[in-house]
Amino acid sequence: MDYADIVKPTTFADADYFYRLTAHMRTHDPVPYIESETHKSFWIATKHADIVEIEKQNDKFLNTNLSVLQSDVVEQASREAGILLRTLINMDGSEHLKFRDLTKDWFMPTNLKTVEARVRELAKQAVDRMLDQSGELDFVSDVAVWYPLHVIMMILGVPESDEARMLKLTQELFGADDPDMRRQVPTAEERIETITDFFQYFTAMTEDRRQNPGTDVATVIANAQIDGEPIGYIEAISYYVIIATAGHDTTSSSIAGGLLALLQNPGEFAKVRDNPHLLPLAIDEIIRWVTPVKHFLRFATEDYVLRGRSIKEGQPVMMLYPSGNRDEEVFDDPEQFKVDRRPNRHLAFGYGVHHCLGNILARMEIRYFYEELFRRVKSIELAGEPRLVQSIFVSGLKTLPVRVKAK
Repeated sequence: MDYADIVKPTTFADADYFYRLTAHMRTHDPVPYIESETHKSFWIATKHADIVEIEKQNDKFLNTNLSVLQSDVVEQASREAGILLRTLINMDGSEHLKFRDLTKDWFMPTNLKTVEARVRELAKQAVDRMLDQSGELDFVSDVAVWYPLHVIMMILGVPESDEARMLKLTQELFGADDPDMRRQVPTAEERIETITDFFQYFTAMTEDRRQNPGTDVATVIANAQIDGEPIGYIEAISYYVIIATAGHDTTSSSIAGGLLALLQNPGEFAKVRDNPHLLPLAIDEIIRWVTPVKHFLRFATEDYVLRGRSIKEGQPVMMLYPSGNRDEEVFDDPEQFKVDRRPNRHLAFGYGVHHCLGNILARMEIRYFYEELFRRVKSIELAGEPRLVQSIFVSGLKTLPVRVKAK
């Protein structure tokens, strides 16, 4: 096995090979050093404990603006273009906490109760969409991508008429390495063009919310201040982008990947369908199983020894979350999908100060969708070959053909 395959988007689109490769790493070289002709060299943390160790020490391992692995070509283009995005995932220390606090209350249980009824209604509409497809449909493109998109756009304040545009831009941003999803221009240029489109859209939204403030998250961001001063233009637009993209793409990947796992494990499907009290456990197992965010990079601020390997100051370490979530030392039978898994200390939402801000909302969305699915669908089965997105950062199913019957 060639560990350098981990830099290839096609590796992440081949689940069997990806999990064999990372299992081999955990057993034979749990902190490998990767060198390739296309990317900068980096270490990988493949073990659950090592990922937690890095996440805990956010003063010794920083995000920086290079928190996602990119090819040398894309990095060079980014340097030439200058800083295009500075989101929460690029921030560290007190700056990160201050920016996180701007919207934190919006994603807490008390506030989410104000949108709970609307999320339930959107889940109902998602199942309506399934049952309106005359038996066969692509669950990803017909259902899974739209439901979380409707939810996060409602919270952000994007009008429904612009949702298709947001979906297209998100798929271009996260799927830039997938030939079915990227723009028909060179990769480095397409990423910059996509981000530019986001900037144009959210610049107009900022101006509108400053003149016509409302109760949505866009209003919070447009009028936000840090230490008594308005937040910077790049930081404001970046805030919109991270919510508008990661806020739905990861959840749609979990919903679709969870359905595939249930279909491939009919005993587990029946278990959670017939025992609704298991659904919260099943949701966490779905999230562990799918792990939509595949990695982040952290950069060492000092020389550091991790599992006997000497990481030098300034070197990047990839936290490979899907590998940590299949760690044999943490999970019993990690290669088995178990809807009643307990405990389930998965790392799909990250760990520590960078723990996903929207994790409660994501669980709510998944729960309401499956409650509606179990209540109204008589049978559902695969009707073709599922395919994964080619992406090393955020990825999930690209297609999931199914055949469905209503009760």
